Amino acid sequence: MGWEALGWWGEDVARIEPLTGGVANDVWSVRLDGRRAVGRLGSRSDADLAWETGLLHYLDRAGLTVPVPIPTTDGRLFVDGLVVMTYVEGGPPETPAEWRRVAGALRELHRLTRGWPQRPGWRSSTDLLHAETGTKIDLGAMPPEAVARCRAAWARLAGRQTCVVHGDSNNLGNVRMTADRVALIDWDEAHVDVPDLDLALPDNAAGLDDTAHDIAAQASAAWEAAVCWDDDYAVKRLAEVRAL
Repeated sequence: MGWEALGWWGEDVARIEPLTGGVANDVWSVRLDGRRAVGRLGSRSDADLAWETGLLHYLDRAGLTVPVPIPTTDGRLFVDGLVVMTYVEGGPPETPAEWRRVAGALRELHRLTRGWPQRPGWRSSTDLLHAETGTKIDLGAMPPEAVARCRAAWARLAGRQTCVVHGDSNNLGNVRMTADRVALIDWDEAHVDVPDLDLALPDNAAGLDDTAHDIAAQASAAWEAAVCWDDDYAVKRLAEVRAL
């Protein structure tokens, strides 16, 4: 149906302008009943979108600042790949102190979602010690030596408790800050994994010791290399993963 599905949100709704930053989705500013909102159209399955929208509603009720899915006039949170969410104001983190606030918000996310079920079709980093594929990842497309390096980085996470990770919190466009709150937006990469993947932040904002920071940084670089393979960014991230 495409953007025609926007009509399910009522008569007073219209696309305004495209928003930058989305790669896997078509993202637009939307006017809904006189208020600014965000519409995101993609190809994710209903099960995937049910997982994401359910998570966002839970996090909102728990006190985190996130984009909240707005229901259609008949109560659905998505229609044919289209989700409409509240618009979140704010700017990116700019100082070490602001990044420490981001780390605090991520740790609260991790605390609130211990034992959360995996996003349909996804694999965690430690699952990929044995599995070959999961949503955006196909280790069979990578050189064997690259796979071995990534798996060596992820093996250091084995046995740790899992939770929901945002998956792209290092991206400045995915954090919106004001004086009194930190908002995490764009949950397209969120899945269940080891929290370390979210904590390799600028200036070691999460306050990890040297060993913990090395584990987090290596695992995160390996994950992004595998997810993005084989564009220039993936090659750059793989170069950061220690050779065996």
